[in-house]
Amino acid sequence: MSGGWPAETVGVVLLVAVLAFAITRPRRLPEAVAAVPAAAIALALGLVSPHLAAGRARELLPTLGFLAAVLVLAHLVDREGVFEWLGERLARSSRGRPRRLLVLTFAASAGTTAVLSLDATVVLFTPVVFATASTLRLRARPHVYACTHLANSASTLLPVSNLTNLLAFGVTGLSFLSFTGLMAMPWLAAIAVELAVFLRFFATDLVGTDGDAEPSPSCHGTPAFALAVLAAVLAGFALTSPAGLPPVWTAAAGALVLAVRGLVRGTVTWRAVLAETAPLFLLFVLALAIVVQAVVGNGLGDVLTAVVPRAPGLGSLLATAAVAAVLANLVNNLPATLVLLSVLGPHPHPGVVLAMLLGVNIGPNATYVGSLATLLWRRVLARRGATPGLREFLTLGAWTVPATLVAAVVMLWLALLVTGRMGA
Repeated sequence: MSGGWPAETVGVVLLVAVLAFAITRPRRLPEAVAAVPAAAIALALGLVSPHLAAGRARELLPTLGFLAAVLVLAHLVDREGVFEWLGERLARSSRGRPRRLLVLTFAASAGTTAVLSLDATVVLFTPVVFATASTLRLRARPHVYACTHLANSASTLLPVSNLTNLLAFGVTGLSFLSFTGLMAMPWLAAIAVELAVFLRFFATDLVGTDGDAEPSPSCHGTPAFALAVLAAVLAGFALTSPAGLPPVWTAAAGALVLAVRGLVRGTVTWRAVLAETAPLFLLFVLALAIVVQAVVGNGLGDVLTAVVPRAPGLGSLLATAAVAAVLANLVNNLPATLVLLSVLGPHPHPGVVLAMLLGVNIGPNATYVGSLATLLWRRVLARRGATPGLREFLTLGAWTVPATLVAAVVMLWLALLVTGRMGA
């Protein structure tokens, strides 16, 4: 199929169909069920050349390998009892005070997201927070909302905190520590703004205390081994990055240590470990990249090229983050990242890439469809009979996203100034 509006239209239809399927997941079928045929159609119609598709696949392989490793790592950490232990610590430290529990939940969610990625916060930590609030006879709404908001807005700190970060990390030209250093102030600013809004928005849910709601005596000791492995993995990310070693090897090493321990103790099986690599989801990401390329290469790329700024000034960074946030809520943050990386080209200013990441990571808090993590969070709560209301979700997003995004971008701009990277 030749270029022009027919190719552009077909590409957009394919992308919309894939995203609609991923959001609704009829009969709980894997996302790849729609994405793989869509990618095949794009290739068959000539919307994407086989050579370009193969190049995109090679570029994504290290990122997909890391995603598989960190999914296994998060699962094994859960099997070691880290999240149950964390829930018990939250219950005891909060002393039945809802505002205190919210602050502690913010801290724990932000830390979990940064180290184990946003999916661990949504899938593994949200049920723990829900159970903790129920045990303390507190209203769970503020605390479970904190999990999904922090899964998105706190996923900006490390290159490994979000799949979007991993996709863009190599393009920034930054080391692991440099990336983290530039994103530290935006990360803290985003958490602070979110907390301030939550304390006001959920004020009626955060009144009073129940001193009689003591948590049950702990039946889990401190999971010292798993925590030590996590600390070693985090240190390994920082130490191996200057040597050019991809983070996938560090994450895989940590997962292997915990897997061997679990196999020896009989708490996991190889089949379960391999299943946690989510091969069908990895295939979905790969196929989605091909579909996105079909859209970018047939019209959308030209439009965004004219819109997305290239300079690292404050106004340009704010505009880049805003465009990224809007695009994430239109087509989901993963394809939005792939689209914007294609538009920015091979050597963009690192500040512009980081502003884009702030947009695609924080922006999804505005709508359900902004990120797959938010959709997963909604399903976790639905299984517990606590489906969040659409109006409440959208209202909270309208209060948090603009303020959080502006604060984070301003902090990024200051970090670029302080480190002398404005002209880098």
